Amino acid sequence: MGKLSFNRLKRYVNPEVFDFDTTEEIPPLEGIIGQDRAKKAMEFGIKIKQKGYNIFITGITGTGKTSFASSYIKKIARTEERPNDWVYVYNFEKPAQPIAIELPAGMGKQFKKDMEDFVEQLQRDIPKAFESDSYDMQKSEIIKKYQEKKSELMEELNTLAKSFGFVLKDTRTGIISIPVIEGRQISQEEFQQLDEEVRKEIEKRAAEFEVKALQIWKEIQSIDKQARDEIKNLDNNIGLFAVGHLIEDLKGRYKVNESVLKYLESVKKDILENIGSFKSTDGEDMPFPLLMRKEKAFLKKYMVNLLVDNSNTDGAPVVFEYNPNYNNIIGSIEYESDFGVATTDFTKIKAGALHRANGGYLILQAKDLLSYAYAWDALKRSLKTEKIIIENISSQYGFLSISSLKPEPIKLDVKVILIGTPYLYYLLYNYDEDFSKLFKIKVDFNEEMELNEENMKNMASFIKTHCVENNLKPFDREGVAKVIEYSTRLSEDQDKLTTRFNEIVEVLYEADAWAGLEGSQVVTGVHVKKAIEEKIKRVNKLEEKVLEYFKRDIYLVDVEGERVGVVNGLAVINLGDYEFGKPSRITVTTYPGEEGVVNIERESKMSGRIHDKGVMILTGYLGSKFAKDFPLTLSARIVFEQSYEGVEGDSASSTELYALLSSLAEVSIKQGIAVTGSVNQFGEVQPVGGVTHKIEGFYKVCKEKGLTGEQGVIIPHQNVNNLVLTEEVIEAVKGGLFHIYSVKTIEEGIEILTGKSFEEIYDKVYRKLKYYYGLLSNKKEDKGDK
Repeated sequence: MGKLSFNRLKRYVNPEVFDFDTTEEIPPLEGIIGQDRAKKAMEFGIKIKQKGYNIFITGITGTGKTSFASSYIKKIARTEERPNDWVYVYNFEKPAQPIAIELPAGMGKQFKKDMEDFVEQLQRDIPKAFESDSYDMQKSEIIKKYQEKKSELMEELNTLAKSFGFVLKDTRTGIISIPVIEGRQISQEEFQQLDEEVRKEIEKRAAEFEVKALQIWKEIQSIDKQARDEIKNLDNNIGLFAVGHLIEDLKGRYKVNESVLKYLESVKKDILENIGSFKSTDGEDMPFPLLMRKEKAFLKKYMVNLLVDNSNTDGAPVVFEYNPNYNNIIGSIEYESDFGVATTDFTKIKAGALHRANGGYLILQAKDLLSYAYAWDALKRSLKTEKIIIENISSQYGFLSISSLKPEPIKLDVKVILIGTPYLYYLLYNYDEDFSKLFKIKVDFNEEMELNEENMKNMASFIKTHCVENNLKPFDREGVAKVIEYSTRLSEDQDKLTTRFNEIVEVLYEADAWAGLEGSQVVTGVHVKKAIEEKIKRVNKLEEKVLEYFKRDIYLVDVEGERVGVVNGLAVINLGDYEFGKPSRITVTTYPGEEGVVNIERESKMSGRIHDKGVMILTGYLGSKFAKDFPLTLSARIVFEQSYEGVEGDSASSTELYALLSSLAEVSIKQGIAVTGSVNQFGEVQPVGGVTHKIEGFYKVCKEKGLTGEQGVIIPHQNVNNLVLTEEVIEAVKGGLFHIYSVKTIEEGIEILTGKSFEEIYDKVYRKLKYYYGLLSNKKEDKGDK
């Protein structure tokens, strides 16, 4: 038990420990500070290449997880090999299944350009070859040769027809035979008017003619086919002459890649099969826009879709995907409207983050990834199969029946780094059976680090780094010392520094701004202190309103005098961007009965389970301390006065016990002393959180109502190292206007609150409980007699 000296109330950092005048004289920080465990885990996770050893970086917000991941992985990636390029090309055998081809880094871009140049040459050289005099001459000779044969057969056919009494006539529907009577061709009407015997005789001759003519007609059709085949062969030879050397040239450039060679052979085959499409006369009767679209669609088959280009990548790729939806992770297939119809082709396949990071590292925020439907499942599927399968989400889950492409899967070799909170890590670990198989490396960031000479020097270098990177003024040694003291306040521990560096950086920026407003070229401790104070003023409106309510007695709390069964407890209100302490009056009434200790908050359903547990412990303490000779028989009511938002936590359990003992002993408690701390059944006071804010909150209320020199706060002795109080409170303690007490047991605390020895309090409580037992025992005996 003891009253704490002012020099125990915060960690003072002596500026003289720094061997520099300003941060301009020291080197910037390399790496990260206070995260040795995380660094070792990261190093191991990056080195191990086996399947499933992806990384999850976890820690509270603001500890530098993303910055560390970025800088460390980029440094490692620069020393690793540059991965290959990937392209998609047309599949001539199965057009709906584009082919993926892997090429050395930089060659993908060159292959794409080579094929574009190739198509341009096709459009120029092939039509030119067909427009040559040599081609026209050869084609004419073929046509003439077969036309002569055909004419001879047609003459033979005409002679045969004449011998059967027919003449042949060429019509739109083909060649027909017309009967000849007395040297004149007759019409269909005239044929119908002939005698039946004459008609039958003509039909008989026609049947005989068709049988004999069929053989000649087959020979004519054969000649036509031979002519077409010879012309096609000529076209192929012309086409091969025009395109063959281009294909061979490309094969020479990519001779080491079997996939490219196979593709080029397919290109040559397709061109020769469709050589007529390159003739300038094709489609000349078609409207120009339709002709252009048809020609563009035809030539697109020979283009290359450069999916991943690593020509400018320095080492292994490091990809941050800040919008990790399904398409951005896996890739997508885009569509365009063609006369109201959705169409697509292999050139509309777009790469996702996995493609760009393939052969390197992909960094994702776990919260963002999980906020998008299907993105997490798609990532897991890719990591499990080690393949990237591009499939539109509508097709994947059967939302639409529209036909789509099925690109050939691309093999995946990537290290995924997820960054998230501990809550997300354990949520995935416990409820997703795939998570532990795919993310076997946990990089756990501490939220605090030891306050030692090395880390203080590192903090100074950290400040130097941000001064350089963000063009801030240099900090002098007093400014650095104040920043470190603020860091201990954020950690709520005199022996620790916070690793929530984002909050430290905010103070650096704002202190620099205040120095600028004052025209100073150096940021001093005064500017740091000003930045911290002004930062609080921007967000403490609610606290000021609460203090006003205390001053006007809207919130009822006595900070002087004495009362029985009334103690001032302390709570912390956390608004997210600001937290502050607020005292609450706790009152207890006791009387004979068998209900035990009743928590009114619990009865009104305004308390949490932890608070209810704390109240139940009070009964255990009373029973073990005072009721070993007789049963514990009492009724007690405990309540947080003017509590409208509910009560949770056990940090007021010792406070409630003090009020309970006061009520039973009928001994007054000093209202100028507030209390925080939990208690066990043996009366040992246990540490709680937020002691700094609680003390400052009660101090501010006392200040509003008037400091008497008798006011203060009792805290658990284990929380002394958690004190990082403001200079104002420390000065008040130094001047004897305010006091901080640390206690180990309830016995020590009750003596401070009442000014009486615990033995005296014990005797009074014991007598009161025994009296209650006697009353109830007599009452039961009286009922029995009746």
